[in-house]
Amino acid sequence: MIPSEGKIYATANEALYDVKSGSSIMSGGFGLCGIAENCIDALCQSDVKNLTVISNNIGNSGRGLAMLLKNKQISKAYCSYVGGNPDLESQMLSGEVDVELVPQGTFAERIRAAGMGIRAFFTPTGYGTVVAEGKEIKTFDKPCVLEEALHSDFAIIKAQKGDYYGNLWFKETARNFSPLMAMAATTTIVEVEELLPLGAIPAEDIHLPGIFVQRIFQGNNYQNHIEFEILAEGEN
Repeated sequence: MIPSEGKIYATANEALYDVKSGSSIMSGGFGLCGIAENCIDALCQSDVKNLTVISNNIGNSGRGLAMLLKNKQISKAYCSYVGGNPDLESQMLSGEVDVELVPQGTFAERIRAAGMGIRAFFTPTGYGTVVAEGKEIKTFDKPCVLEEALHSDFAIIKAQKGDYYGNLWFKETARNFSPLMAMAATTTIVEVEELLPLGAIPAEDIHLPGIFVQRIFQGNNYQNHIEFEILAEGEN
């Protein structure tokens, strides 16, 4: 279903209408912080499979993107961290999911490069390790590895606030990789906790301009899971 009113969609299912098996998807978030919960839930309930997912850690402790792993919907993953994700670990070791582990700074820069039109770049990170195997090496002040930009068909991200044009404001560290992913994807789908009229977010407070957003909808029923809750002594 394609809506008639610009970028605004009613639900996650409508916004994800053209995601097909074999699609590549960038998913914002760091662990469970700032993940697109409604979009992930909708994908879990769909019959799409053989997905390539680009995200920092592909979920955590059975939640977030790990639900797609449990459903066997992911065949390829680009990420920088496997710890805390037994589903990814087991499917990686069994060969069910092809995992490319990328150093976290390189991961962010490969996504940023795609959004900026940079085809590839050299970095010293990973030189002399398995990360550099099969890649071009060039020496500047030190040996560097050639890394290619990371693109995707779709990006699913969450922001705290968004307006009808798609201008976004993120809450604190929940911003993480999301603006970079929005620029690197062909189609960016955003869910927000607050969908506002154009102009409600002051121009100087906009973290991502709406030109990088193709679809936006009002999310609901957010769990905002905390991975590890640590309280000061004496607090309940």
